[in-house]
Amino acid sequence: MYIKIRIIGACGSGKSYIAKQLSKTYGIKYYEMDNFVWDRTVENTRYPVEVRDLKLNEAVLTEAWIIEGVHYNWGVESFKQADCIFLINPNKYVRNMRVIARFIRTRLGLEPSNYKQTFKNLYDMLFIWNRGFDNEGIKEILKLTEEDSEKRTIVKNNKEIMTFMQKYL
Repeated sequence: MYIKIRIIGACGSGKSYIAKQLSKTYGIKYYEMDNFVWDRTVENTRYPVEVRDLKLNEAVLTEAWIIEGVHYNWGVESFKQADCIFLINPNKYVRNMRVIARFIRTRLGLEPSNYKQTFKNLYDMLFIWNRGFDNEGIKEILKLTEEDSEKRTIVKNNKEIMTFMQKYL
């Protein structure tokens, strides 16, 4: 199956979860944009911009992919090349509860994490990044994807994405 799917949403919106589900269901490789940004071998180390962009471009040039992440200020090509763009926008209280639950599960060692969960991370996700996404990010993403609005679908939950994909394919 050859399809390119770009998923974007705030922290706790369900991006990673649905990317994994779609990958498993349709046999398409998925990529987390955070893994293009962060060198996971060294704590809190970013890749150089050139490496980050190269990693994204390598993924975008493959025949089929699912790319998920909150990033939109870079990686515009992932929107341009996508067959489907999903903007996941659940209720902010749902997102916040998911972020808190994930924080607890990872701190207790019940769930793996790509990075060390700290109270500062939790604060940033809830009060900086998610508020910024609500206040500015959504508007910027809609503007950025305006030319591709026919491929863009705004959903409240992952079930809507699965239903859409069943009809699309």
